[in-house]
This record gives sequence, structure tokens and C-alpha cells, in this order.
Amino acid sequence: MLKAVLKIEDDEEVGAGETAAVLASPAETAAECRARAEVYHLLSGVFVEEPSQEFLAALRSPEAQQQFAEAGLKFDADFTAADADELMEALAIEYTTLFANSGGFPPVESVRLFGRFKQEPNFETMQTYKRLGFTLRPGRFEVFADQIGVELMFVAELLERAASALEQGDTAGHRRLDKEIKRFWTLHLGRWVRGYSQLIERTAEHSFYREMARFLHGFAVEEIEAMGLRIDDADQARLEVPKAEVRVEFDPDEPVCNGCVSDAIAGQGNAPGNVHRLHDLR
Repeated sequence: MLKAVLKIEDDEEVGAGETAAVLASPAETAAECRARAEVYHLLSGVFVEEPSQEFLAALRSPEAQQQFAEAGLKFDADFTAADADELMEALAIEYTTLFANSGGFPPVESVRLFGRFKQEPNFETMQTYKRLGFTLRPGRFEVFADQIGVELMFVAELLERAASALEQGDTAGHRRLDKEIKRFWTLHLGRWVRGYSQLIERTAEHSFYREMARFLHGFAVEEIEAMGLRIDDADQARLEVPKAEVRVEFDPDEPVCNGCVSDAIAGQGNAPGNVHRLHDLR
């Protein structure tokens, strides 16, 4: 699927004594990075929020439809033939039902793996974004750092940086960014996006989200294979995710509300046994 969209042809059968791998030039590698980034941006736009009219118009253009067809996507008339205003309203309802409704399936890593918002993946992704100089700003709505659209957008930006590094002759910078992309897939996207996309493909009523979820699954599988990664799918397309136990750590040097001690007690080395103190949760 990914190969069709990026116009990547399979290598011909290699005979005995021939070399199968042909190293791409920096220019070719940079072009491939930008082509991959375009796919990431596309999928990010699908899942990060309700699609805008301009976004839908671009996806329904003849050129885009031809590329989707080459990738094996089969949209129904509810997407290809619907009135633009009616389509936008229908997809807004479908987006809410699938991703924002209390009975839906939020596209958030913490929810898919831990059954709750703002768990370890949220804080880990925030730290990664900060370390690499990215700032998360809300769009029309506030989003979580580990929301699928944000994670895909982050990798797209890393790919754009990697392409720029190659175009400037910075091969070391490209290698560093390539490692960051593989690390992010291993720790985050690769652990949940395959199972989650299969779940949305099964449950979506509108062909737009059904086919885009199928596209996301094929893209994820091919990206993982192309990067040579081995990652278990922890999501498993589960309809229900058990809520993880909330863990609270305590710091004996920091009092909580209603746990303030008197000056006399504060001067002692230890607080009374009934005074609990919280750890700084980061």
C-alpha cells in the first residue's frame, strides 16, 4: 500500500552472484523522506480533528482519488459523491461518535494501552517533543501529546528535518534523526497504531474513516518492516481496555493539603505517621 502511494517499485528478482541492495543517493533518500512525511501529514490530518472543507476537497480531487485507488482504497459514494456540506456534517458526526464520544474509541495512546487519559505515554511523548525542540499547540480543540494525529505529525516533522539535513550534506544529522524516528515507533506508534487502526476499520460506518483506517494499518506495517523493527502490538484492537491502576508515589519531604505541620514538627526529622506527603509527579 505504501509502495503504491510513494511510487516505490519492488526490486526485480536477483540472480546468483548479484547484489540485491542498491544504495540510494542522498538526494533520493531526501526525496523519499519528504514523500513519507506527506503520508504522515495526510494521516495526521485525518485523525487529529474533524476534517475541514479544504482538506476534504483536496482528498476528493481526481489526483488524490487516483492515488488512493492505486493504494487499494475503495471509498463508497458516501464520500465520493456526497454534497460537500453534507459530507462535512456527516464526518463531523462520525468523528464525534468514533473518537470523542464517551462510548467511542479515543485515538490516544494512554487510553488504548492504559484505559485512562494522561498516563505514561502522554508524559513520555511530551518529554520527547521538548527534547527535540517541538512545541505542542492546540488547533481548533485541545489535543493530548499522545493523540495519534500528534504522534504522526511529530514523525512527519522529523522526516522533514532528516531530508533537510541530507540536502545540506549533514549525513550525521540524518542518521541521528533516523534513530529518533525508529525509537519513537518502537516506544509509541508501533505499540498501538496497528491494532487501533484495525478496530476503527471494523467499527467505522462511513467509508472515509473505514478506508483511512485501513490505509493507516497498511502504512504502519510497511513502515515497521522498512525500518527493520520488531515491535509487539499491545493494542490488539480491543473493544474494551481495562483501566490501569493509578499509582501514587510519596515524598516524605513535601506535605500535601491538610498535612501542614507545626514549626515544632517541621523542625523534626520525621513527620507524624498520619501525615502523608506527595512526590512531585512529572
